[in-house]
Amino acid sequence: MSSPTGTTVPASARFARLPSLTGMRFFAAFLVFLFHSTLPPYTPFSGGSAESVTYAVSKAGWLGVGFFFVLSGFVLTWSSRPGDRPRQFWRRRLVKIYPNHVVTFVAALLLFAWAKSTWQQGLPNLLLLHTWIPDPKTFQSVNPPSWSLSVEVIFYLCFPWLHRVIQRIRPERLWLWVGILAAAVFVVPALAYAALPDSPVMPLGFRASVWQYWFVWQLPPFRMIEFAVGILMARIVMTGRWINVRVVPALLLVAVAYLVELWVPWLFGMSAVTLIPIALLIAAMAATDIAGRRSILRHRVFVWLGEVSFAFYLVHDITVHVFVDRFGLGPVHSAPVAAGLLALEAGISVFFSWLLYIGVERPLMNRFGRTRPPLPRDSAGDTGGTEPDNKPAEAMRAH
Repeated sequence: MSSPTGTTVPASARFARLPSLTGMRFFAAFLVFLFHSTLPPYTPFSGGSAESVTYAVSKAGWLGVGFFFVLSGFVLTWSSRPGDRPRQFWRRRLVKIYPNHVVTFVAALLLFAWAKSTWQQGLPNLLLLHTWIPDPKTFQSVNPPSWSLSVEVIFYLCFPWLHRVIQRIRPERLWLWVGILAAAVFVVPALAYAALPDSPVMPLGFRASVWQYWFVWQLPPFRMIEFAVGILMARIVMTGRWINVRVVPALLLVAVAYLVELWVPWLFGMSAVTLIPIALLIAAMAATDIAGRRSILRHRVFVWLGEVSFAFYLVHDITVHVFVDRFGLGPVHSAPVAAGLLALEAGISVFFSWLLYIGVERPLMNRFGRTRPPLPRDSAGDTGGTEPDNKPAEAMRAH
């Protein structure tokens, strides 16, 4: 295989860890935190400050979730090995996500959700089936961010088949298929606007009906498009078809796309506008690690934050709810004080994420999620890193 710079890369390089992608995961999870913690019922800001902050981060949750869905396809493809059987793959994914989900489900239920959710709403959540039910009280039940795990389960079930299909695409046609899927992402909200009722309206000020929101944002078959783009981008890098976009231009493109999201019709601003910029950024960061170029995200602090980011994703909304529902911390008049409260919420979330990671996620992954077929060896000798899919991790999920 050729590298993004055109030089030969050992076959084992595709199994190496990509620490910069691990570091990026926390920033994506933090975007979701900013989105949730500044929604009108929970924001610590007041008056004009509240309106300005809420507007500025009103698409941050969409951006973070879209990043994780594309990253999931990229990393799982990057780390897929010959001879890896579907049953082994599914077991690792189950051990990765479900124990954390159960722990945070119970924590949310005990702390606040018992008074807000019935068993008919909570049971689908526990079984990770809730995103299939077009009812906000169900797909946002108990620990609301867990809806994305329900989507990820479908990604995992389909990955062995979808990966084989995309593997058959000739390298020179990979970019064509990225373009086709990018166009398909725009078709979904267009269909929602044209064919679905515009009432009842979603709560929290979302400018869409329940049916439109569920169709575009929650329904796994349509979110599979982003996952498939991640698979295609991994193959583009692995087959030497990468166009050598660097990280800074890709990041600027994401920023511009985010600003565009604030202006386009609401459903188009959920994932369609930022899909390609996100895909380019992920591939650019992977290419940086492959080429050994300097990356601040490889610093151990950012890698550590990335490793606990899945737990952070599942913990942060519980922290936000407890601050408001249990401690009664409503809006304040000072923007600096409000920013300090957000920092405190984030810090507490990171602390409990670390406890969840070292107490549940890492021990179970070490015990049940590490069995892999032997890595292939190239002409240079030994293999690259081990268990890459557990470190640069996949999607975590959103909002």
